[in-house]
Amino acid sequence: MKPGDSGKAEPFAELLARVRACTVCAAHLPYPPKPIFSASTTARLLIVGQAPGRRVHETGIPWNDPSGDLLRQWLGMTREQFYDAARIAIVPTGLCYPGTVKGSDLPPRPECAPLWHPQLIQAMPQIRLTLLIGAYAQAYYLGRRRGRTLADTVHAWRDFSPDFLPLPHPSPRNRLWLKRNPWFETDVLPALRERVGPLLSTGDNGGAAL
Repeated sequence: MKPGDSGKAEPFAELLARVRACTVCAAHLPYPPKPIFSASTTARLLIVGQAPGRRVHETGIPWNDPSGDLLRQWLGMTREQFYDAARIAIVPTGLCYPGTVKGSDLPPRPECAPLWHPQLIQAMPQIRLTLLIGAYAQAYYLGRRRGRTLADTVHAWRDFSPDFLPLPHPSPRNRLWLKRNPWFETDVLPALRERVGPLLSTGDNGGAAL
């Protein structure tokens, strides 16, 4: 039985401390474990990406890189809005930097999401929308419901409403994908901003956060 599974709700701060202290996949990481995420009991939007890159690992700030700049542009958010943990939770599929091979980031460690995501989500009952950014997040949350390709999944975004909205990863490496799929900018981004906007102006400002 995991800590917090006794039937009595675990204090949120204690859950965050356990996540932050996780060493489950330490033997597989290039550096000592450093879970990077943001969560609060009042968050209404959950952003699930892939795993921290090297720059995010070094700064300890999620999406603090060119991918994050483009994601904030897609969302129509300032950095201040994006990092308002009272309203926005950021929990990647893998919480620690997995390393690289031949210049590309390795996949998120498979141990991470099954261990921590259910516990964190249960402790964040105000979540109204989850953005699934990239194939790994979509595979974990959508399973067999996702399309044959990432483009198929994102194009069918209406099928996953109101709980989920799948997006491509905003990495500079995906510029060609964005160019080949202009419908993403014309159809999906306006709907994304329409869904996200109200979540920033409602809800309380309290709640523990990391």
